Amino acid sequence: MTTLPRLLKYLTRYWHLIGLTLALSILFVALNALALWMVASLINTVLVNPENIPVNPVDLPLGASVYEQLKMGTARLIQQSTPLKTLAHLCWLLLAVFLCKNLVLYLKNMAAGVMENRLIRDLRNDLFSHVQGLSLTYFDKQKSAHISSIVLNDVTAVRRAFTVGVQKAVVEPINLAVFITMLFIISWQLSLLAIPLIPLAAIFTTRLGRSLRKRSRRTTEQIAGVMNVLQETLRGIRIVKAFVREKEEIQRFRDETQQYYHLVFRRFSLKNMNTPINEMIGVFMGVILLWVGGQQVLLGRGVGPEEFMSYIIFLFAMLQPVRTLGNVNADIQVGLASAERIFSLMDVPPDIIEKPGAARLTQFTEAIRFENVTFTYEDTGKPALYNVSATINLGEVVALVGTSGSGKSTFVDLIPRFYEISSGRITVDGHDIQDVQIHSLRRLIGVVTQETLLFNTTVWDNIIYGDPQATEAQVRMAAEAAHAWEFIKDLPQGLGTVIGEQGAKLSGGQRQRLAIARALLKNPPILILDEATSALDTESEKLVQAAIDELMQNRTVIVIAHRLSTIQNADRIIVLDRGRVAESGSHEELLAKNGQYRQLYDVQFQPITRSPSIAPIT
Repeated sequence: MTTLPRLLKYLTRYWHLIGLTLALSILFVALNALALWMVASLINTVLVNPENIPVNPVDLPLGASVYEQLKMGTARLIQQSTPLKTLAHLCWLLLAVFLCKNLVLYLKNMAAGVMENRLIRDLRNDLFSHVQGLSLTYFDKQKSAHISSIVLNDVTAVRRAFTVGVQKAVVEPINLAVFITMLFIISWQLSLLAIPLIPLAAIFTTRLGRSLRKRSRRTTEQIAGVMNVLQETLRGIRIVKAFVREKEEIQRFRDETQQYYHLVFRRFSLKNMNTPINEMIGVFMGVILLWVGGQQVLLGRGVGPEEFMSYIIFLFAMLQPVRTLGNVNADIQVGLASAERIFSLMDVPPDIIEKPGAARLTQFTEAIRFENVTFTYEDTGKPALYNVSATINLGEVVALVGTSGSGKSTFVDLIPRFYEISSGRITVDGHDIQDVQIHSLRRLIGVVTQETLLFNTTVWDNIIYGDPQATEAQVRMAAEAAHAWEFIKDLPQGLGTVIGEQGAKLSGGQRQRLAIARALLKNPPILILDEATSALDTESEKLVQAAIDELMQNRTVIVIAHRLSTIQNADRIIVLDRGRVAESGSHEELLAKNGQYRQLYDVQFQPITRSPSIAPIT
């Protein structure tokens, strides 16, 4: 389905508002034409030729033209006993017509505005919902700034196109059709002269629209680059300042904005060409008609002075919708370029698809099993896990160790089905995770990562993220168990304190304890821990470790171990090496094997000696 029909499909949800807007648009155009006709009558009849006002309008003879019938109808409407009274009556009628016209305009804009805002709301909601359904594979290869730019900037551009473009695209063609009809009613001979110029304006507008759409597409892509630099710099502002790289980051941002400026300027120059050229085409047409019609008036052939005056009023009134339609096309092309990016994101298929009739997991009672599991990240070509088999029984604490890149994080990410395995299978209580409801699987699993992810909201909101239905007593119990209550009660608003972006107002240890409180409130039977104490000071580490010990009670735990000292009491340790299971056993068993685990252990715990040839750093 092409872009414009897909956008219009959203509008069909509000067919009643479309009908109301169309009806009000037609009424507005009719009142606008009536206002112009009455202004023409004011000039021609009342001000220029007051003696021509019929005192007692009579019926027209058979065969009278439409123009003559309109004149007589107007005469009957405005005629009073004297020219002065007729003028006063006409002024009141004009006031009433303009009042009604502007009231209808307001109602039309309100109806269209409601329709457009609902459309954009639905579009943005559907887009966000679709993004939430995409797997981690997509986010691994796509910059967050790209997605943010589409959700915010491109949807805004579509809104601008609909707000400015669609309303006028409905009103102005009707307006134009009415004005052209009036011109043909007044003098069809003069109007035929203008027809050859109409295709010229249409060709120019179409070609300009194509160029605008192409440049708008490039502009919307470039703003994502600007947002990416901004997000990266703000997220890493401590590193930027620590390494004194402010000037370099400023220059990088300026380079992106300069490129964006050039693209916007080119689009701006193209868009601004539209109105002058279309107006010149219209003026050229008007001059020809003025010359031909003026000769007819002066030589007494063809149209008379009164008809010619009315013709000129409607002719120049017609130039406004012609100019507007040119700008409408430009606005719509800009919006369509953004809509293409929106739908390109909406068309990205989710990698993780729940099968129809998938089983629902309600509890965990037996074991998690990896059966010959192989997984390869997209675009890498090399398996991150290869033919891995392992069993994690109910109530066990299993630790994963290995060098960086050995596959530890991949192993735990496959359990909640964040990624789709390449071959083999993973089961929970004998159920293949590809055959169960995704949400029911993930509700059984709690995750505490080394990099704590918190939201820029209150302490309360961050904790109840684990269970939105929790009571205040349950939240406090979870905070106390996580050793977090001791600092929460000292915050300015306690549980209602806003903690800043990524919990910036809290220390590292406080953030970790808050994340543990969140996991405790969820109360999952399966817990995944990416060792949360490796980046903390000694005092914070003790508090967080105490919270983790509380969290691990009566659960099945998979720990990614960075410090071997923290997992010596694990029931089993799995050693991964380049995506394969190299060894498995308890701490003592693996030390006795004198294999890879022993090598890792010796590297961490052997005494650090300094070569006498190397001077100490001072």
